[in-house]
Amino acid sequence: MENNKSNIISLGCRLNIYESEIIKSITNKLNINDYTIINSCAVTSEAEKKVRYEIRRAKRLNPSKKIVVTGCAAQINPEKYSQMSEVDLVLGNNEKMEEKVWKNIKYNNKIQVNDIFNISSTHNHIIEKFEDKARAYIEIQQGCNHRCTFCIIPFGRGNNRSVPAEIIIHRIKNLVKNNYKEVVLTGVDITDYGKDLPGMPNLFQLSSRLLNLIPELKQLRLSSIDCAEINEDFWHLLNNKRFMPHLHLSLQAGNNLILKRMKRRHTKQQAIDFCKKVRNNRSDIVFGADIIAGFPTETDEMFEDSIELVKKCNLTHLHVFPFSARSSTPAAKMPQVPKDVIKKRAKTLRNLGTANMKKYLNKQIGSVTRVLIEQVKDNVSIGKSQHFTKVKIPQILNKGSIVDCSITSAHENFLQATLIS
Repeated sequence: MENNKSNIISLGCRLNIYESEIIKSITNKLNINDYTIINSCAVTSEAEKKVRYEIRRAKRLNPSKKIVVTGCAAQINPEKYSQMSEVDLVLGNNEKMEEKVWKNIKYNNKIQVNDIFNISSTHNHIIEKFEDKARAYIEIQQGCNHRCTFCIIPFGRGNNRSVPAEIIIHRIKNLVKNNYKEVVLTGVDITDYGKDLPGMPNLFQLSSRLLNLIPELKQLRLSSIDCAEINEDFWHLLNNKRFMPHLHLSLQAGNNLILKRMKRRHTKQQAIDFCKKVRNNRSDIVFGADIIAGFPTETDEMFEDSIELVKKCNLTHLHVFPFSARSSTPAAKMPQVPKDVIKKRAKTLRNLGTANMKKYLNKQIGSVTRVLIEQVKDNVSIGKSQHFTKVKIPQILNKGSIVDCSITSAHENFLQATLIS
């Protein structure tokens, strides 16, 4: 959660972080300061519980401020949030990005949410900075054309809509001028980028073009990729040293039947082969992944396939989601796994991820890494390595700078390092 000067609480994904900065720039420009704006997430039932909690907490902490709820939860179920006594206005995902909506905020109906599937373009806002953040996030697309059986997000974001490359280039050049050295390309389904644009440029062509045209951009990172949408352009990009050696994969499960019931487009073996080929091409790559524990109909034997996938792909940055049925999704109508079994499987996966991370961290002792400094606290500089590993350096360094350092020790979830002069 992020609570900034404009009273914006941003929940969920990196795309929301980006959009919250846009909302902040609009509201600051219009001098709107008597609202608390909650940019919500709806990826799981737990995420929506968090939204309701933040609404009530915001009203308790700032009772004089009116509350605006926007984001995916608001888009998907505006009536539910409008009925909360604490809420004064509900805005859809498209409406929250429109200056005219904020300009007329005092006169708007309580619900300003239109059909997201009628939206065919993206907004062209230019962002100057990200408050309190050392890296920048750039939206390159919106929406998703796929319909995974567990996912509600297309109903919050609509169909795939790509941002033209020229706008993305302009956005990044603007951020680089403001001393941002790392940019993360983000969206809902970024490996679908470009399919709706003239010439159908893909994500990896875009990434290579950005690195070629903006030499001042020191580090480029992708938020998440789908191994079912890899093409030859990816392999050319992979060897560019300014392309960060950390890939987060949308894998979700390791059993082929479960993957099919999820309507995923890859198999277990395809994921394993992809990770192996990536490492053969660039040995310093590390992988993270999303894995769902206890998807409907998942047996103990099927779950073992997910365990094997994590081991064979050597996933170190593991995001584990206990399955949470979303109403209106096909998965909610499938035979459910008992909640205690889901909880147990999620714990098993998390323990495996922790063990993999511990092994990885210990292997880094004595190596040299490059770190983007994100925070300076108590005479210690803290940042992320190019592999997205937390690193602590016991001296004061400039936030936003990139430094080379030597790893001296490994701890539970971070590395200790000394600066290389």
